[in-house]
Amino acid sequence: MPPPADIVKVAIEWPGAFPKLMEIDQKKPLSAIIKEVCEGWSLGNHENFALQIADATNFYITEKNRNDIKNGSILRLTTSPYQTAVQLHERIQSSSMDAKLESLKDLANASRDITFAQEFINLDGISLLTQMVESGTDFGDLLSFTLTAFVELMDHGIVSWDTFSVAFIKKIAGYVNKSAMDTAVLQRSLAILESMVLNSQDLYHKVAQEITIGQLIPHLQGTDQDIQTYTIAVINALFLKAPEEKRQFDEHIVDILNCPLTEMAHILAQKQLRSIILSNVIRSPTPINDEMAHQLYVLQVLTFNLLEDRMMTKMDPQDQAQRDIIFELRRIAFDVECEPNNSGSIEKRKSMYTRDYKKLGFINHVNPAVDFTQIPPGMLALDNMLYFAKHHQDSYIRIVLENSSREDKHECPFGRSSIELTKMLCEIMKVGELPSENCHDFHPMFFTHDRSFEEFFCICIQLLNKTWKEMRATSEDFNKVMQVVREQIMRALTLKPNSLDQFKSRLQNLSYTEILKIRQSERMNQEDFQSRPILELREKIQPEIMELIKQQRLNRLCEGTCFRKISSRRRQDKFWYCRLSPNHKVLHYGDLEESPQGEVPHDSLQDKLPVADIKAVITGKDCPHMKEKGALKQNKEVLELAFSVLYESDEYLNFIAPDKHEYCVWTDGLNALLGKEMTSDYTKSDMDTLLSMEMKLRLLDLENIQIPEAPPPIPKEPSNYDFVYDCN
Repeated sequence: MPPPADIVKVAIEWPGAFPKLMEIDQKKPLSAIIKEVCEGWSLGNHENFALQIADATNFYITEKNRNDIKNGSILRLTTSPYQTAVQLHERIQSSSMDAKLESLKDLANASRDITFAQEFINLDGISLLTQMVESGTDFGDLLSFTLTAFVELMDHGIVSWDTFSVAFIKKIAGYVNKSAMDTAVLQRSLAILESMVLNSQDLYHKVAQEITIGQLIPHLQGTDQDIQTYTIAVINALFLKAPEEKRQFDEHIVDILNCPLTEMAHILAQKQLRSIILSNVIRSPTPINDEMAHQLYVLQVLTFNLLEDRMMTKMDPQDQAQRDIIFELRRIAFDVECEPNNSGSIEKRKSMYTRDYKKLGFINHVNPAVDFTQIPPGMLALDNMLYFAKHHQDSYIRIVLENSSREDKHECPFGRSSIELTKMLCEIMKVGELPSENCHDFHPMFFTHDRSFEEFFCICIQLLNKTWKEMRATSEDFNKVMQVVREQIMRALTLKPNSLDQFKSRLQNLSYTEILKIRQSERMNQEDFQSRPILELREKIQPEIMELIKQQRLNRLCEGTCFRKISSRRRQDKFWYCRLSPNHKVLHYGDLEESPQGEVPHDSLQDKLPVADIKAVITGKDCPHMKEKGALKQNKEVLELAFSVLYESDEYLNFIAPDKHEYCVWTDGLNALLGKEMTSDYTKSDMDTLLSMEMKLRLLDLENIQIPEAPPPIPKEPSNYDFVYDCN
């Protein structure tokens, strides 16, 4: 007869004694169980003891997580969280350096447990640690473990970041500004500064007064990728939290670099940040890990977001300085000098301007300034055109003159093309959008030039002119040409070229003819059958395919997924894992120290949630963890990956999927468990793919074509290559 469900058989350790095997009744209060264990070893004052999981985590057993104890678990009897907190609070103030160091090591390890952290914080432990840092008496390992304990305690989100003094900030900033500093201390200090900036607007201003990009740059020139990652994270945090959403970077950079107001790109170039990142990080022999890739992606997005102000600025047709830019475009293209006011009649000059503006491809030939009143791309399009005309003058003149000599309907309008292309490039690079929390999609080529977006435009405008000629397009085909150009750019970017020249050569291989071949190949693979008998057959076998997809989703849930742990810090180094039991009855989940290299077994996951207790699956902005986060984290990308499981009355299990595929797998699988319809985009895509394959197989079967059970063998490699074709 199986034991009752509420009885768990465990082993309990106590230093200096043999482990004790006992049965725990989960219905009894935890205090009663601890008392029983203490009495077994003749220990008094049972209220001063607690049970821990006997593994690397040493997490305390509480009434909240006691149901995670499984048969065969090994527990440890130890002092209660309160007693441990009191002891460590006293020991870290010891006059003995050795005792103090050991105490700080123990504190750093224990602080990962929120139960202990709460008790230590209640003893005003955070203030004690900050005072130790401010006093400046500790150094080396003592300081390293002090900062580690501080980071772990603050990571629980119990204490507000707004409570820290300027003296503490100056001390942490001082560790970062020192040329020679212990690696561990430097890493923790950078992490603390990043969290301060991201979690408190007031602390942002204080940190910005202490840290400059010039002082952070030396940390990028080393070989430690972790230090480089934390350094870029601090730079990104300063940019993200700078005041004024529209012009946040310009004024902030002036503040932290103490230099005159100018464009961010020029400032970054002056400080050599881009070239240092390129040579010491991107082109480093050390492979770029996911966290570094994410920080580079964030920096790339923030750099492109500097263009948002110009992108959303309309041209003022009455502004003479802005009109002079258009005059400059005309002058460079046609090599004309500005005519004096008395040279010819006004009508003659207007006629000459109108003719030239038409050749330049503007929509409004009389007043081209009107073309730049559309936002986006606003003045950014005119900036790009002027950059192209000045820095690639020969190509600019060739394109303008080449098109002005064609028939009207066959000319590729440079002005209109530039405006639409700039708008397209802003959409592709998502100018103005906040960076995604989980994206690692940075492009090395944008770190190879100080004016990378303008150079990007120059390459693409020449591509557009080339594609126009290859398509033999007319003015009616403008939108079709833009669609082909977009596809060419997207396919070239997917290959992640290392430089702008490499990007340009990739585009050369993606001619219009090649795009047509790719489209034809994809069309053949996605052949659609529209005859009525085939549609009826599709409808008949669709439920069978849907059941197959459902089983696949449930099987994936059984394999489980590693999720990043949600916390108040932007950089998240902790993970948790969730998987469905093979009988589809229970969700097992638990914290991990690092990302796993395979499946995590059920018995190593501490928490569980019966599927029968799940009330609903909530997605997007309705999730509680999305409502709790600040506006910074509520960008479109994160909202699209967030979902929550509601159980009991108001308890939630909150997720942020690592990518869109995992999001669809989990929401589909959870809905299938609850007997609801699977509605994700991936379900539709899988349905179309599997239906298409099944239809083709059945049609081949109708033609009596034998389909082998196993694939044909791979041809063997020749024993030697010493052969030629004899032409004689």
